[in-house]
Amino acid sequence: MPNTSSQTSTQPCVGIIGMGDMGRMYARRLSDTGYTIYACDREERFTELLEEYKNAPLINILKNGHYVSRLSDYIIYSVEAENIDKIVATYGPSTKLGAIVGGQTSCKAPEIAAFEAHLPADVEIVSCHSLHGPNVDTRGQPLVLIQHRASDKSLALVKSILSCFNSQFVYLTAAQHDKITADTQAATHAAFMSMGVAWHANNQFPWEVPRYVGGIENVKINISLRIYSNKWHVYAGLAIMNPAAHNQILQYAKSVTELFTLMIEHKEDDFRKRINSARDYVFGGLPESHELLLSDDLLDKFSLSNVPAEARTPNSHLSLLAMVDCWWKLGIVPYDHMICSTPLFRIWLGVTEYLFQTPTLLEECINVALENDTFRADDLEFTMAARSWSEIITFNNFDLYQKRFEMTQRYFSPRFADATKLGNEMIKTIFEKTKQQKNTV
Repeated sequence: MPNTSSQTSTQPCVGIIGMGDMGRMYARRLSDTGYTIYACDREERFTELLEEYKNAPLINILKNGHYVSRLSDYIIYSVEAENIDKIVATYGPSTKLGAIVGGQTSCKAPEIAAFEAHLPADVEIVSCHSLHGPNVDTRGQPLVLIQHRASDKSLALVKSILSCFNSQFVYLTAAQHDKITADTQAATHAAFMSMGVAWHANNQFPWEVPRYVGGIENVKINISLRIYSNKWHVYAGLAIMNPAAHNQILQYAKSVTELFTLMIEHKEDDFRKRINSARDYVFGGLPESHELLLSDDLLDKFSLSNVPAEARTPNSHLSLLAMVDCWWKLGIVPYDHMICSTPLFRIWLGVTEYLFQTPTLLEECINVALENDTFRADDLEFTMAARSWSEIITFNNFDLYQKRFEMTQRYFSPRFADATKLGNEMIKTIFEKTKQQKNTV
């Protein structure tokens, strides 16, 4: 039987519809704080979850979202963005009178539309989004709160409930959230996923290839594997359902293609002019006192390879050059979003900044891009992969997205445990390095 003792007290009960990785993390952390949790997933998982949480007295597993909705004062839909409308349509009408409802999806436009369409008029809406994965230390990480249809009192209650994460609250509208997450995450994810597809296409495990050593390469390898170790829908929802993300991903693929074309045509003047213009736009406004977020040396220790860092081979770093070109073309200054950035974005910005703000390294990349064929096959596959992802997203094709993602996922799966461990250590190191800077840039 569910625990209903707290319903007679002033302590609100929290409902969680969707017990995936983030839903489970929320259930665990909130119950540890003393909240009674009512949770469910697909009905076929009911018995499995009952067994898993049989020794967690404050986590009550119920058969479906109707029961969760009837009992809970604050209900969080922690489901895939592409399924949010169907699920809210099913369970929303059962929402407790006067309850507060929110969602954890990475794309708020379809989530808010579903709430407005299917929730009773007396239900208030305060959504949220923890901008990190389920295995990242939540302390100090951004946690977006969206007061869409709710009183200040209800917002304060949600803030009180979620305060146990010790995260940094960021207050946005749904539209602001989607624009910022697109600016910070969409092209970042596309870059790392394109690397994975390119390595797979070349039948490479990059940590076994001597030329993939050094701090920047460690970031590429560890974060790419970290992304592929997660569920495909985590990234598909943001990429396909967030209209603002389409422009980012399409422009990134265009930047990769156009830079690669200049490389193979050896158009040095055009290539240099474009790289320098992008650098000046993105990094030109930094104060002289600005300290680099990261350095190659700092990241040398996070390696899956046995090859010494001293054996580093100069690289064109097309993925990084194209990222800054993409920001320039879209008029994005990434530092504007540091208050609402994910750990992966801070890592990506850090290594990109290091490359562009270290003149000798940037010059080396330009020379390799124009004159050295060592990475040419890799850059070709990377260009094809970036264009492929952009086409999948343009056609809103979830099935093809899943197939492409999981094919590469299976290829790299033997090293996920090592990559996740190193990735967590890397994120912790970078967070400590940037936690003071992200509010002052």
